Amino acid sequence: MTTIPYEQKKQALIAQLRADKGAVRLGKDTSNLFRDRKEDTARRLDVRQFNDVLRVDVAGGYVEVEGMTPYVKLVDECLLYGVMPTVVPQLKSITIGGATTGCGIESSSFRYGLVHETVQELEVLLGDGRVVHGAPNNEHRDLFFGFPNSYGTLGYALKLKVKTVPVKPYVRLTHLRFSDPKIYFEELARQCERADVDFVDGVVFGRNELVITLGQFVEQAPYVSDYTYARIFYRSLRERTEDYLTVRDYIWRWDTDWFWCSKNVGAQNPLLRRLYGRKRLNSITYTRIMRWNSRWNLMGRINRRLGIHSESVIQDVELPIEHCVEFFDFYHDTIKFLPVWICPTRAYDPRAHFDLYGLAPGKLYVNFGFWDVIRSRSPIPEGFHNRKVEEKVMALGGMKSLYSDSYFTPAQFWSIYNRPAYEALKRKYDPDGRLKDLYRKCVLRE
Repeated sequence: MTTIPYEQKKQALIAQLRADKGAVRLGKDTSNLFRDRKEDTARRLDVRQFNDVLRVDVAGGYVEVEGMTPYVKLVDECLLYGVMPTVVPQLKSITIGGATTGCGIESSSFRYGLVHETVQELEVLLGDGRVVHGAPNNEHRDLFFGFPNSYGTLGYALKLKVKTVPVKPYVRLTHLRFSDPKIYFEELARQCERADVDFVDGVVFGRNELVITLGQFVEQAPYVSDYTYARIFYRSLRERTEDYLTVRDYIWRWDTDWFWCSKNVGAQNPLLRRLYGRKRLNSITYTRIMRWNSRWNLMGRINRRLGIHSESVIQDVELPIEHCVEFFDFYHDTIKFLPVWICPTRAYDPRAHFDLYGLAPGKLYVNFGFWDVIRSRSPIPEGFHNRKVEEKVMALGGMKSLYSDSYFTPAQFWSIYNRPAYEALKRKYDPDGRLKDLYRKCVLRE
């Protein structure tokens, strides 16, 4: 199969964009947004061909890659050279461009920050067809630091230069168990200070059952576990204190079961699991099922027949470490479903400031990831539980990712996501308004 050169694809895309002067949105095969969007007449900009890894520079410590490249392809190419992107989000179907504009996170984030903090340069296609090169110290540094959390409302990343780190063949896992939330978060902070640990994350199974998982690169392993088919990774955290995975299986340890959300499509039932087969047990399959259900509202129809009212609460929020116990208690009193993913993060470069996702430099934050449905026999006002989460996160000085449903008022939203900086970027880089406004896109679902 012949690969089309990047410059050739770029010029063809520019011509496609300039051929129509109306509103525009991406036309692509995959999306990891967990909010429905209203139908519109915007032109679909076909970016599916921008999915190649262009160069892995081991000595320079970076990879050049096109924006629509899924992480599974990016990781496989990097591993051939004995390196990996410093932060790899959990799902194979996530693209590097999507994770940069949408603030991706993983267990190496305690050291390297969010995905966008590992990006060294990027080329962005603007709504008027211009392509600009953003870097920390060039004329478009405002776009470089304003692009994260903009969700395609300032432009689309066509090419990125991303930091890599050397790997070893295996990852040794150590699972530490706790029954006291206060001690748990204190120990989480302490583990993030260790120089000999490469990965830190955790899972909350209950008020008094909390696990921290530490990962360390190793050259040899006495055995390796396989969680890509019959066995389920998150269950092993309650069964083992130590484990070994190949580096690739570690990177994708959550993908086979979408963390634990594969239960919602029956994939944790042993019989159905065999029917799915190894090749279909992954986030790509589950996302397709989710999109199909969203389109036809199958579960909504079933729930109405059964007299069940439901609300999806699919959220990732970052809380300052000093407020984690308070949020933990709020969560268990209000949202309640389990497990919950725990992932620490802090700024890779405390001098850098990203305008639309302004985590305080030098401060340790903890991501709480929780994804399920709350069901009730009584009616639930629209967004009832999600609003409670948003209000609590705001009160505790945290931040909420915008890949899923949001219910902020305009005043609340812009007090968090830096309206002055965003409007200045919008005037400069999308003066004709061909791309959606961030609030309209992320809250009003346009």
